Amino acid sequence: MRTALRWLLAGGMIFAGLSHLFWARRDFQAQVPDILVEKLPIDRDGVVVASGVVEAMFGAALIMLPRERERVGALLAAFFIAVFPGNVDQWRKKRSAFGLDTDQRRLTRLFFQPALVAWAWWSTRQPRDAA
Repeated sequence: MRTALRWLLAGGMIFAGLSHLFWARRDFQAQVPDILVEKLPIDRDGVVVASGVVEAMFGAALIMLPRERERVGALLAAFFIAVFPGNVDQWRKKRSAFGLDTDQRRLTRLFFQPALVAWAWWSTRQPRDAA
């Protein structure tokens, strides 16, 4: 079960990364917090492209670095935590993207982030009885 979920997560990360780079760049810009582009020398599109590359690399690492899967999983969980403020900013500032066009939809989306953190963590850990 862990292996299947890890592979599904890897495929999802590669897909998400590519979507950042190609067909969903504008939608992802809605999740870039204003403070990020105000304080750093990068625009929204640059943040989206950089995060897309990182996401695709995480997906590839989950597949290609099996000996490092626990470390990759921990880093991916941390990444999901790090991007959460962007989801909150999208909700607070009422930015529509990805069909999240109401306050209720944007708020509901926030509750999926902890599930992603848990998924990245759990699917990359060794089962206790395997140690």
